[in-house]
Amino acid sequence: MKHLVGKSITEKVDFMGEELQVKKLTVNEVFKIQDLIKRSQNKKQDYDDIALIKDVIRMAVTGANEISDEEFNSFPVGELTSLSESIMNIAGLGDKTSGN
Repeated sequence: MKHLVGKSITEKVDFMGEELQVKKLTVNEVFKIQDLIKRSQNKKQDYDDIALIKDVIRMAVTGANEISDEEFNSFPVGELTSLSESIMNIAGLGDKTSGN
């Protein structure tokens, strides 16, 4: 099993009619997302749900870390939300009852 440490696994996900490569998140990345969620729920912080979605996508989608906030803002919110939900499902954290 030790030889698998650090191995990255990806799945293909549809986004706006194109196929993206989404990597399965590691335990450490899930912990980071949990911290980001806590931060977004703390209304004293200047961090919102859209910022959380951008960070999740940047963490999981191949090449997304190169997209600026302004470029992210040009995408439809619903598409970004759906992609974020797909990422969480692939990570094993999504709502299994939603049918996604």
